Amino acid sequence: MTEPITVLLADDHPLFRKGLRALLSTMTGVTVVGEAVDGRAAVELASALRPQLVLMDLHMPGGDGLTAIRRLAGAEHPPHILVVTMFEDDDSVFAALRAGARGYVLKDTDDEEMTRAILAVGHGEAIFSAAIASRIVAFFAGRPPADPFPALTASERNVLQLMSRGLPNDVIAGELRLSAKTVRNYVSNVFGKLHVGSRAEAIARARDAGI
Repeated sequence: MTEPITVLLADDHPLFRKGLRALLSTMTGVTVVGEAVDGRAAVELASALRPQLVLMDLHMPGGDGLTAIRRLAGAEHPPHILVVTMFEDDDSVFAALRAGARGYVLKDTDDEEMTRAILAVGHGEAIFSAAIASRIVAFFAGRPPADPFPALTASERNVLQLMSRGLPNDVIAGELRLSAKTVRNYVSNVFGKLHVGSRAEAIARARDAGI
């Protein structure tokens, strides 16, 4: 008999964790050993529970998934990591792979594909959902999408462009005829989607992308 794949779930949405746990309960040879609500807790629980597989969201308050992936991948006994997220932009995909993830699937993936991904990564293989695989193929074929930050809305992109020119929020608000609060919200969204923690990092990312 093969040993069961032990799994740690890391996601801040209780209903999504409940759905994943329900799916995992139908899979032979898979056992959930714990749940974490953020990246920091995932690292602590993984150290204590030593799961073979961690299903990791990327955006969680209190400790982001990318930092957790880096820490887990650098551990003495690293688990296999499958990213399960809503973000399919190139930045998120390649940042997760560079950090040490073995697989990447979207949260709206159907049960059959999710099951296949869990088993594959749990056994040490690399796997990606169809949408993500097409992005990876396009990237290595030298045909990355023209938009460097496809997750941004048009308004968020406009704010990022003005930020990259060194303009403060109040000036951006005047340029775009928006309220200061709306601009602050857009800036916060840009930080989250670009996985950066400061204005300087966002500006650097934008300038590197030619924005």
